[in-house]
Order: sequence, then structure tokens, then C-alpha cells
Amino acid sequence: MDLDVFVAAHRAEWHRLEALSGRRRLTGEESDELITLYQRATSHLAQVQAAAPHAGIEGRLTTLVARGRHAVTGARRSTWRDAARYFTTSFPAILYRTRRWWLTVALVSLALSAILAWWIGTHADVRDTLVPPDELKELTKPGGEYEAYYSDHPSANFAAQVWLNNAWIAALCVASAALLGLPVIIMLFTNVVNLAAGIGLMASAGRFWLFLGLLVPHGLLELTAIFVAGGLSLRLGWTVVDPGPRTRAVALAEEGRAIVGSAVGLTVVLLVSGIIEGFVSGSALPTWARVGIGVVAEVLFLVYALFLGKRAADQGEIGDVEAADRTAQQPVAA
Repeated sequence: MDLDVFVAAHRAEWHRLEALSGRRRLTGEESDELITLYQRATSHLAQVQAAAPHAGIEGRLTTLVARGRHAVTGARRSTWRDAARYFTTSFPAILYRTRRWWLTVALVSLALSAILAWWIGTHADVRDTLVPPDELKELTKPGGEYEAYYSDHPSANFAAQVWLNNAWIAALCVASAALLGLPVIIMLFTNVVNLAAGIGLMASAGRFWLFLGLLVPHGLLELTAIFVAGGLSLRLGWTVVDPGPRTRAVALAEEGRAIVGSAVGLTVVLLVSGIIEGFVSGSALPTWARVGIGVVAEVLFLVYALFLGKRAADQGEIGDVEAADRTAQQPVAA
């Protein structure tokens, strides 16, 4: 392709498309012309990308195609219907579709936590390496730091602080997919070590069950959200390696929109966990009631992800945005 000849032949059409796409009102004939020029511009962009890549011309045509598409389809504002669709269809669908990833992350993380907690709890030399004996007594004694952590701060402030911290961690896990999900392995291992250290140290002081009574109410849902974020990140990272039957670009676009969009849903899940941690975990409720609330919250999430998600997936949902909001995969030839 002679790029100069190609540009000279179509420059007038591109100028006309730019002019029409910038107008607020069009006549019937102008609307038909806009659609035709938009279709041609998408075809021109595909031709340039395939036969004579040129950053400047590709950028120019990409901008034109985007403006043309906006003019043809019109802007669409988000509505309550979009939010309802997200929480009843898109979010549970991506949770179900990626269940093998985050359930595997959960099982591996919990198994490692149990092993490390046993190692810490049964080996004094390991505990001494982690925490000096005098400091350990202060941490694990009745009313010590581990126990007081859940009741020393006003419930509302504590819940908000926990929520923001955990939501940030979940968002970082999802975002690390841009680096093939590798950073998330470090984040998950750090989470495993912190969990194991708390359990192991409290167990060594004979306060294992009390600590579980404080941890389980919010920890089940909180840890699940972190495991989901980690699993989603690894799934998206794996898409780069194995896109499946789709092209890599299409696979990354579809999975990327669905997985990155899941950060919104995980933020809500962690909000619930933060509320439980702020108002239930350190409350005066009996242990069975606090643990029961945590178990109920966890079961509801699993039912939401695995049953509602399965129903959405069976209907063909993949967790992506609606078809009308997706960029066309193939240009329409004029």
C-alpha cells in the first residue's frame, strides 16, 4: 500500500466524518452519510494496521472512529438498571467462571497458613525469631494487643479504616494482572504469613479458640474476598499466556473488562466484612453469635457466587459489559 496515495484518496472523507461527528443535530441525509463514513473509516483503520502501520495515521483514524461511533450510537448514561445488572448478573458470572482459580488460591493459602501456624505455635525458637518473649506476652495476654485490636477504636471509624485498607489490597491484587499476576503471589504469601503468625502466636499462649472467635466473624468473608482478588488476577495474567480460541486481543479485552470491573463488587463485599469487623468481631456478643454471623455471611457469598453465578453463566454471561457498550471486534466494511 502506498500510504501517501491512500491518505490523499480518503482525506476528504475523514474531514467530512470529523465535521459531521461534531454536530449536535443532523438531517436524515447527513445521518446516513455519517454512518457510511464511520463504516469506511473503520475499514480504513483496519487496512492501515494490516498493510502499512503508521502511528500518526493510526492515531488519527482511531480518534475519528471513536468520535464517529459516539456520534452514531450516542452517549449512554449509567442507570440503576446497570447497577442491578452488575450485581445480579455480571459480578456473579465472573465469580462463577473463575471459581477454580480463587477456590484453588483459597485452599492453598489456608493449607499454608495452617502449616505455618502449627510451626510457629510449636517451635519456641521460631516464635523468638518473630517476636521477643517479653513482647509476645504483651501481645497475647488477656486484653493484649491481639485481643484489644478489635475493640480499642470506635466501631464506625474502625470499620471504615479496615474497609479502605482491605479494598486497597484487593484492588492491588486485581491490578497486578497487568504484570501477569506475578505480584499477587507475593501479596497472597504475605497475607498467609500474617494470618499464620497471629494464629500460631495466640495458640502458643493457650488462646487459640479465643483468637478464632475474634477472627472468624469477619475473617471468613474478608479472606474470601482477598482470595477472589488473587484468583482473578492470576486468571487474567494466564489469559496473556493462553487466550484460548479467541485472539489474544479479544480475550484480554473481554476478560480484562470483566475482571477489573469485579473490583467494584469486591469493594462491596469488603464493606460488609468491615462492618462485621467493626461492629461484631470485638462486640460483647457471645462467641457463638459472632461466629454464626460470620458463617452466615460467608455462606451467603458462596451461594451468590456459585449458584446465582452459575445461573448467569448458563445464560451465556461472562461478566463483561453489555454488548452495546463493547468496542466492535471487527471493523464493518463499507
